[in-house]
Amino acid sequence: MLTSKLDKHITIIGAGLVGSLMSIYLGQRGYKVTVYEKLPDIRKESIPAGRSINLALANRGIRPLQQVGIMDKVKNLLIPMKGRMLHDIDGKLQFQSYGQKPEEVIYSVSRSGLVSLLRDEAEATGNVTFHFKHKLIDVDFDENQLTVNNWINDTTEQHNFDILLATDGAGSKVRRIREDRDMGDFSAELLEHHYKELTIPAGENGNYLIEKEALHIWPRGGYMLIALPNLEGDFTVTLFMPKDNSKHNEISFEQLTTHESVNNFFQTQFNDAYQLIPNLSQMFFDNPTGILGTVRSKQWHYKDTLLFGDAAHAVVPFHGQGMNCGFEDCAELNALLNKFDDDWQQVMPAFTEARRDNANAIADMALENYIEMRDSVRDPKFHLKKAISFELEKKFPLQFIPRYSMVMFHHIPYAEAKSRGLLQANILQQLSDGIESTEQLDWQLANNLVEQQLSTLSREYLQ
Repeated sequence: MLTSKLDKHITIIGAGLVGSLMSIYLGQRGYKVTVYEKLPDIRKESIPAGRSINLALANRGIRPLQQVGIMDKVKNLLIPMKGRMLHDIDGKLQFQSYGQKPEEVIYSVSRSGLVSLLRDEAEATGNVTFHFKHKLIDVDFDENQLTVNNWINDTTEQHNFDILLATDGAGSKVRRIREDRDMGDFSAELLEHHYKELTIPAGENGNYLIEKEALHIWPRGGYMLIALPNLEGDFTVTLFMPKDNSKHNEISFEQLTTHESVNNFFQTQFNDAYQLIPNLSQMFFDNPTGILGTVRSKQWHYKDTLLFGDAAHAVVPFHGQGMNCGFEDCAELNALLNKFDDDWQQVMPAFTEARRDNANAIADMALENYIEMRDSVRDPKFHLKKAISFELEKKFPLQFIPRYSMVMFHHIPYAEAKSRGLLQANILQQLSDGIESTEQLDWQLANNLVEQQLSTLSREYLQ
């Protein structure tokens, strides 16, 4: 009986991180999988830089990689980041630890290196075939047929599918086709802020010019610069700022139109970074300006088709959870295939119900984290609350875990992390009122607030 279910041919649109990982899961299960990707294979052809935004791998993303047995290989691609290194306008540094346990780190990883490894491992199952430079044109959801344009020989092809999985990113063609035909309820909200990528090169001997094991942030209120380390000694640098002045923004991309204006802006606002980036203004104009947005979907499945990853729930990158959430999707889908004995008609609606609220929650938290990164981290009260939250975590480890830690270092569902985070924020506000250090903390009040407002967390969620 199981063999007949595995006879279903799985077609995946999109060979990015999520599509490639899901193809490993399915290939290991014994399914025959065909993956169509519009871009060239990065293992064989270079793809223009400037739109990557370095990835931050955290516990939610690590567990799925462990499940498919490739985490030992992924480790070779990782650089641990123990916290944020804040750069003020005068170049002074302040390190802010992500967590308080040695294992509470996140990892910088190259998108191209990781996706190449995932594709290699998918092909190694013997059940996965990739077709690059194949652009999806249309989907007939009633006849289970898709139309693709083969860029290699400029031909149009039609292919049948049993199950179609759409992991084709925030601009998902499958989702847009469904939108055009009123097959689901979707929303997309662009952030008024855009981004631009730059590079701090490695030093003469391949050394890192700034602290290696940190995510660097230059918070400036309405905008910010960040930098993540790469294995070769360089840093991917990303500027996030408003697109234009339409909402009375004092600083925006709209104002940076000449080499002089770009250089003056960086010298004034990020001078220590400016000194490390040769030909900064030229790189600024050579690289594209990227857009950021949030995608939400109420109905991820339709007949024999399922959206997941960014195609169903794209988030802004400020909590480092886009990839991790997508990988968690893959693990959940695989778990439901186990639960329902590979009955896709039960799996797909169950998957939507299991993941939708969590996807919406991380979308909200990612937007909130942008404000924290570019502005809140400059407030001494923010640092006091963070210090108090660490003290509460020590005393109440099964009840109070800082929201950032719940998201990054545990497997607490995003929706629960968000709801608990609201309660904890209220507790921290009350405990920090009128004090300047953790030594002044009212522990009787703390005990009462935690016991009254926070339930005990399930141990299965904790790391």
